[in-house]
Amino acid sequence: MSDVQNIAVGLILLTGSFFAFVASIGLLRLRDIYMRMHAASKAGTLGSGLMMVGLAVYAAEIDVISRALAGVVFFLLTTPVSTHLLARAAYLVGHKPAEETRIDDYADAVKFDRDS
Repeated sequence: MSDVQNIAVGLILLTGSFFAFVASIGLLRLRDIYMRMHAASKAGTLGSGLMMVGLAVYAAEIDVISRALAGVVFFLLTTPVSTHLLARAAYLVGHKPAEETRIDDYADAVKFDRDS
């Protein structure tokens, strides 16, 4: 493995771990469940995706590359759906957004769902 490839892998892994670290701080510091899910889904997905790309660059074997890229695609396809469903379930159970949230577009839709 060349020095340039080692440096590239190191930078990719450091960037991915930085985003994973930011996601973990967001889980601890943000005010409500919706802000926390946003931090976990955005920064966590980017961080884990970058670390998988770093693995693919490091391994340089087609089977490892294909599995790592399949993992990235899996994260990109499933994270938005699962985050949306978790946020919807939290709202329906009664977890209200923080006071800083000024617009609640979902309030009218929930009233419609509960009436039917």
